[in-house]
Amino acid sequence: MRIIVGFTPASSNDILARFVALKLSDRLGQQIVVDNRPGANGIIGTELTVKSTPDGHTLMLVSTSHTMNAAVNKLPFDPVQSLTAVAMLGAGALVLVAHPSFPASTVKQLIDMAKAKPDAITYASAGTGGINHFGGALFARVANIQMTHIPYKGGAPALTDVIAGHVQLMFGSMPLTLNQIRAGKVKALGVTGLKRSALLPDVPPIAESGAPGYEIQTWWGILAPARVPSAVVARLNEEINAILRQPDSAKRLEAEGAEPLPMSSGQFARVIAAEVDKWTRVAREANIRAD
Repeated sequence: MRIIVGFTPASSNDILARFVALKLSDRLGQQIVVDNRPGANGIIGTELTVKSTPDGHTLMLVSTSHTMNAAVNKLPFDPVQSLTAVAMLGAGALVLVAHPSFPASTVKQLIDMAKAKPDAITYASAGTGGINHFGGALFARVANIQMTHIPYKGGAPALTDVIAGHVQLMFGSMPLTLNQIRAGKVKALGVTGLKRSALLPDVPPIAESGAPGYEIQTWWGILAPARVPSAVVARLNEEINAILRQPDSAKRLEAEGAEPLPMSSGQFARVIAAEVDKWTRVAREANIRAD
């Protein structure tokens, strides 16, 4: 068996895939290897998965970008129909951070500033069409404001420029931003989930701070090619959900700013379809297009 990862080694997708591969191998009594196929924001690895034999021996670990790719790219496959949803692994919020000198210390103050001076506020992202970009675009739409997007070639350089004061804001992942928040190099204005994060218990959800209904989460899950036998999917879902209930799984996901989220394959399929619809709508309204 193999788990395809559409990103490089040491990425969050790769780290979680290796964790799942080790645990699942023990439970199934079968060797499972991680097969890194990076490129095109995961599209290359996904296409390989789609074309693989649907016997349950080829799986793929995907994240939120799988549904965002569909919103900004013409794909060689259908992100919902060409794949089988096997199991959700976990999900977690992003955090909206700003340079310490930024005048606003709350989301409400930020919204007031943006309404007073449209497009004057800048936010950084790891690249056009990525989760940081969508986080800012959705926030602007929900809050009815205008901000200027500044894309970078990765999350680290984007955050570096926020720390340096060259860009004012960023919707960043917990692993990327947490140490910088604790060191006082950036300040947290809000989290993108509907509830407070255990990692930042004093930071309120953006949805409670002037942008009702706003939510964006980073998530990870396991897919397989379409037409995998239902009995195979049910067995894999059962085993992966059992893994997620183990204490060390919670610790592994917490390191990525997330928590385990076991669900049925059908529930996960509905999450994917809803996410594709949501981000396609946001991309159209915000005029987000792939580079």
